[in-house]
Order: sequence, then C-alpha cells, then structure tokens
Amino acid sequence: MKFEKLLIASVVSTLLLGCGSNDDKAASTASKKDEQNVSVTSDTSDKNSNADLISNTNTLLAEWTGPFQGVPAFDKVKLEDLKPALEIAMKENLAQIETVANNPESPTFENTIVEMEKAGESLNRIFTFWGIWSNNRSSPEFRAIQAEMAPKLSAFVSQINQNEKLFKRVQAVYQSDEVKSLRPDQQRLVLLTYNGFARNGATLDGEAKQRYADINQRLAELHTKFANNVLADEENYVLYLNQEQIGGLPDSIVKAAAAAAKERGKEGQFAITNTRSSMDPFLTYSTERELRKKVWETYYNRGDNGDEYDNNALIAEILKLRHERVNLLGYKNYASWRLEDRMAKKPENAIKLMEQVWPAAIARVKQEVSDMQAIATQEGMEDNIKPWDYRFYAEKVRKAKYSLDSDEVKQYLQLDKLREAMFYVAGRLFNFKFTPVKEGSVPVFHEDVKVWEVTDLTSGEHVGLWYLDPFARQGKRSGAWATSYRSHTTFQGKKNVLASNNSNFIKGEPGEPVLISWDDAETFFHEFGHALHALSSRVAYPTLNDGVRDYTEFQSQLLERWLSTDEVINQYLTHYQTGKPMPAELVAKIKNASTFNEGFKTTEYLASALIDMKLHTMDPEGIDPDKFERDTLTAMNMPSEIVMRHRTPHFSHIFSGEGYSAGYYGYMWAEVLTSDAAEAFSEAPGGFYDKDVAAKLVEHLFSVRNAVDPAEAYRAFRGRDAKVEALMRDRGFPVTK
Repeated sequence: MKFEKLLIASVVSTLLLGCGSNDDKAASTASKKDEQNVSVTSDTSDKNSNADLISNTNTLLAEWTGPFQGVPAFDKVKLEDLKPALEIAMKENLAQIETVANNPESPTFENTIVEMEKAGESLNRIFTFWGIWSNNRSSPEFRAIQAEMAPKLSAFVSQINQNEKLFKRVQAVYQSDEVKSLRPDQQRLVLLTYNGFARNGATLDGEAKQRYADINQRLAELHTKFANNVLADEENYVLYLNQEQIGGLPDSIVKAAAAAAKERGKEGQFAITNTRSSMDPFLTYSTERELRKKVWETYYNRGDNGDEYDNNALIAEILKLRHERVNLLGYKNYASWRLEDRMAKKPENAIKLMEQVWPAAIARVKQEVSDMQAIATQEGMEDNIKPWDYRFYAEKVRKAKYSLDSDEVKQYLQLDKLREAMFYVAGRLFNFKFTPVKEGSVPVFHEDVKVWEVTDLTSGEHVGLWYLDPFARQGKRSGAWATSYRSHTTFQGKKNVLASNNSNFIKGEPGEPVLISWDDAETFFHEFGHALHALSSRVAYPTLNDGVRDYTEFQSQLLERWLSTDEVINQYLTHYQTGKPMPAELVAKIKNASTFNEGFKTTEYLASALIDMKLHTMDPEGIDPDKFERDTLTAMNMPSEIVMRHRTPHFSHIFSGEGYSAGYYGYMWAEVLTSDAAEAFSEAPGGFYDKDVAAKLVEHLFSVRNAVDPAEAYRAFRGRDAKVEALMRDRGFPVTK
C-alpha cells in the first residue's frame, strides 16, 4: 500500500502535485449524512445488494486489458462511474488492509509489508483516470465530484494510517531481527513504510488521533478549493485583442493567439490566455505597454482579486491547520516535519543554501535593470522599469549585448524535431528506442495525445509506453508535468512502465510547425527527464518508485543539459522553412548568453522558495497572507522590478496540496546536484555522451529510484557529495570560499 503516494493523489488530486483543477463552490464541507455514508467501513459483508453488479459494469474498476500488459481504457471510462468506483475501491482496499492487520501469524516482511504493497491496485488504477480528469480534461462535472470526494479520500487514508493493529505489525517488523537479513532495498521499504505511519498520526492516541484525521479532511477540502480558484481565474480572464493591438508580436505568437481565439468562438481576434505559456511571450514582445501591464496584473493577481475565487482566507486556514497538525506530532513547525525525511533534513539547511545564492541573485538583477533602463531611456521612456517591462527590455538587451534574437532562435526549435532529439538522447544514454504505436491500438483521452513503445535497443525487450499530450486547451491545467500510469515492479512478476509527459504549447494553424522558445525547449527536455526516470526503474516494490521531493527534480534538471550539446544542435535544431541546421554563429550566441537574465530567473524563483519556507517555519496564528508576502519581500530587499515566480495566492505547488509545501526549495537543492553531475560529464573523455559516466548515471541515479537513500546514491555516482560551487559557476555568479 503506497501510503505517501496515495495521500498525495487523494488530497492533491494530481500525481505531480500541486496544480489541480477548478471548482467554485462545491468544495464546502460534506454534510453529516455524507460523512456517515463515506466513513469507509472495513466490514467485508455486502451491505449494498447492487455492489457486485456495480463492480462488474463500472468502467473504472475493470482491470486494464489489451497490449503491453494492459493499458488504461481512456476510450471507455465514464465520469459518472468515478464516485461509485472510488467508494467500492476504498472498501476493497480497507478489507485488504484488515486482512493484513488481523493476520494471526507473527508479523514478517512477507505477510505484512509485502501484503500491504499488493493492496489497493483497483484504487491506483482509478487515480490514473482521476488525474486525467483533474489535469488534462477538467470539467464542472468532475470538479463537483473532486470537491466532494477529496475529504472522503482523506478520511479513508486516515483510517489506514490510524489502524492500530496494522501499525503494531509494521512496527514489529521494523524492530525485528528479521530486518537485518533482508536485502538493502527491502530494508529501505520497511523504513519507508514505518515512517509513513509514524509521521502521519499512527503514534497518536484518543482525541489527538481524531483531531489529526479531522485536520487532514479539512485540508483536503481547502487544497481542492485553492486549486479550483486558481483555475477559475485562469479560465475567466482571457484578453482578446484586435489587429491594432498586436504590435511587436512575432508571427508564430500571432498565429497561436488567433487559433486560441478561434477555439473560444472569437474568430478574427487574438486571445492572450491567463497562463504562463501565453503571458510570457506577450510580455517579451508586445510594444503595447498598457496591455503588457494588464496581462501582467491579470496573471500575477490570480487568486488575489477579492472575489469568490480569492485564496487569501484559504491560505491562512491551511497554514494554521498544518501548524496545529505537526504540533500534535511534537514538531515545532511544519517545515521541520516536512524536511525530516528529505535530503535537506532541516529547514535551516535549505535556508542556508538559498541565502548563499540570494545576494548574488539580487545583485545581478541590479545590473540587469541598469542595462534595461539605459535602453528604455534612450528610446524615450520617462518612467522607471516596471515588472511588466522586464521581459520586454531584457529581450532588447539580449539583442544589443549578444545580437541574440529569441524569435530567431525559435525558427530552429520545432516541437516535433525536439521530440526526436529527446529520443536520440534517450538512445545514447539509456539505450532506449521509441517507436510510434499503431494508431488506435492504444486508447488515448484526447486526439492530441500520441503514444510510443519504448524498447531496449540491444535486446529489443519491451520497457514500456510513453504518452505525450503537448498542447494547451480549455480544461487543462497550465504548466508542464510528468506522471506515470503504471510503475516498474518485479515483486509480482515484472510490470512495464506507462509514463506520460504533458505540456501546454500553443497549437498553430493546421500543417504549420509548432515553434517554441529556448526556455520552453529546456522545459520539454526537463519533463522528459522525469519520464526517463520512471522508464529506467528497476525496483521491486511500488513504494520504492516514490520520489524524495528535493531529489526527484535532479534527474529532470540534468536532462536539460543535452539540449545544448553539439549532437542535438547539429542534427535536430533545423530551420522550419529551409531545413538547414542552426548556424554556428547563432549557437555561439546562445552559449555566450547562457547566463543572461540569470538574475531575473534566480530571484523570482528564490523569492517563492524563501516565502514558502518562511510561511512554514512561523506560527501562522492571525496571519494576513498578502501583508506577510509584502513585508517579507521588503525585508529581503526584493527588487521592485520583479515579482515572485508564484505569488502566494496562486502558489499551487504548496497550497493545492502538500507535494511541494515547505519544499519548493527542492528545485535549487536538486540543481546543486545537477550542476555538479554535469561537470562529471564535461570532464569525461566522451563529454556528455561518455558511455562510462552514462552507465553510472543510469545505475546509481535513475534505475534505483527511492530504493537507495538519495545522498548515498549520489556519492556512489560521483564519489563524493555535490558542491554548491558548481551551481554558482553555472549561473555566472561569483564563487566565494
């Protein structure tokens, strides 16, 4: 039973954490009658005469069939089956757990830990479809179900975490001499299983235990409501422009905006949607300053408009409940509890890393603003640089300093070609081959989704499937993410991997190539790194596929480095019209400008990460989130020309679930590993395609997933711990000793 993964899936409503879908009013507390109906009973008798019939006809409960060891039946599942399927699967899962808990035999690894790993397969399959409805195909109907079921799922998880008989059996195995005779990965599984209970209320008694469960249930409601409010603001605020208002926008962006308007019934106009993928290029190129301001304000005020979708009151309650909950367990604050089982171990360690980088980041911003202000003043702007000007004038500085035009670069970044480049890298490093499956042989949930079979290049052995959902559309959450529909395991026979990547690129006109920015291309590679991490898995048990939050971004960040290798540039970065490879002089400009605008990127990220940590290391009683954000940023000397990457009212990573709460620092923690590991490749005889280093990478850092402590895994790869100096060199910041 994968407790942490299930807890995240049920409460966050998305495998990759943080950004769920939308519902406006349905996230209210369940009625007493509803609570009684779903207080999921462990009674194995059939209290519903129709239960067998429902389970036989419910599309979500059916085992996956078809090729490749069975695949999700995206073409057959029905949303109306979701609620009854969840209720049946929860009862089934609890019955399985009760069987383990009441086993009359003495607790052993096999009859307790392994049996728990077997439990909950029906529920895990359902969460695959839940994730698609939440993230890729959200609708008002799903949001109503999501809001109703999130607290019920939380109550279900609490029933398992607080099952005293079960915990005593787990504890007995954890403390037994048998553990010493187990394989290292089995020992780690015992540790993770025990911690999954101990850190989630199993050690509490009486009123404290009940209060812990009540808090979790309320948090599930609040997390769902927060995510739904953000999506509501993304859907409700779309800026429609006419021909006279698109000055400065490159042709590719104009076409994408026209297509987005047409999709929304506004043919002849141009739609700037309230998502980063639409906002960012508009602020970079639009010559209409007032419109830039409007787009900027709309985007950064998501969840902060004082209306029914405002998130400030939710944030205050979430923080208060999290603080109370960890106090019940004896922790002084939420961050101390959250980081205990992560690489950083303590909030102080994460804060120390961020504060090492912060002064260099804001100093670089000062230099960047000075360069931009000089151009703005020269062009006649009498005002100072404002946040909605930053991207626009940064692009002008880029051209002036490096003769590098971002739109020129985009002409060589075709989405299809980049996908082929990723396959090339996967072949060279991981020995994977990607072959499109026959159309119609594997069900998909939208016509945009394509599927590839992944095989071992040498043996031809089947590894898994890779699904790609690349384009933005209504009902799809913004951003980019990766998820797995099925993870690799061997403890019940070898199971192959079903991995998925999801993006929000703007689809162009039919027949036209989709051109993306260099940053978006890096993100494409980044998310593919998550997929490769899943596809590389060689672990035996499901729980060992679950990631450690401040480590799991490392593998994906590292894969970004292969985008700028000569092999990829020369073969796959070709002009969309001429087919000619990117010229050497343009490549040189890109590499020379690799640390350009690093002050902006680092500062906007670090501001969010530091605010996250400060929110979760304080007593939140009486907090005013807006005031706290303003006052804290002022105390940090936050440059006025920049805003947090994720302002608190729409910080879905930390408030629509707990996947990244007190953990947003993890991107930088992982990037220290990334920079250090990249230097291992750059120092190797074969460079970034060195066979020996690649083999060590796969063996120690990809295939083991969470079967090995991440710090030990990295030392096995590198021979030592990672050094922060590599990160500073990467960002072009001064290296201090």
